[in-house]
Amino acid sequence: MTVTLDDERLDAVFAALADRTRRDIVARLSEGEATLTELAAPYEMTLQAVSQHVGVLERCGLVSRGRHRQTRPCRLEPLALATAGSWIEESRRAWTERMDRLEAHLTDLQDDR
Repeated sequence: MTVTLDDERLDAVFAALADRTRRDIVARLSEGEATLTELAAPYEMTLQAVSQHVGVLERCGLVSRGRHRQTRPCRLEPLALATAGSWIEESRRAWTERMDRLEAHLTDLQDDR
């Protein structure tokens, strides 16, 4: 099986989203830009720890940081999230089709009795 760059990016997105704090940060950023200080407010962790979480999200493309005067607001990059959503939807569709075929096969077996 050949691993593509898209596969590696998807792996990184799912690995990043496996952590609850990072999912919370993504959810917060879906409401709009925020600084690290704003992102850190609900947590009992250091600003450096939150920065590390944001760094993971940045490396997989889910978050970017801009510049506005003295601050570097974080923003959600929806394309990376949409790519993961598309993969999930394709997988859901494939499994639904498989389960439908299995159900039809089992019904045929029961009818043959």
